[in-house]
Amino acid sequence: MAPTRANGKICYLEIPTADIPRSVRFYQAVFGWQVRQRGDGATAFDDGAGEVSGAWVTGRPSSPVPGLLLYVMVDSIARTVEAVTAHGGRIVQPLGVDAPELTARFADPDGNVLGLYQEPNQPAG
Repeated sequence: MAPTRANGKICYLEIPTADIPRSVRFYQAVFGWQVRQRGDGATAFDDGAGEVSGAWVTGRPSSPVPGLLLYVMVDSIARTVEAVTAHGGRIVQPLGVDAPELTARFADPDGNVLGLYQEPNQPAG
């Protein structure tokens, strides 16, 4: 199935990293993102739903302080938090801070801060 193409849709992300292979391992292990080489040789990814793509970029500082904050939808924040820490990330805002929303925030191995979001009708575990 092809991604949705619509005016205003968020379609592409660039994630700063100092170590592309490390970032690939982290995002594949934690979120199951598909990784591919673009025609120009860049290492690119497609999110778990195949709706958003992007690439890891070097030579750019990480984003350790949330300004623009991206949230990744997950089935279970509790399980994802375990995966984040097991694969070199750290939790910077635990589940419950934004209650009643089910969110948490993490820093990837490069220090980029992103959010986790779980649909409220999903069990929190």
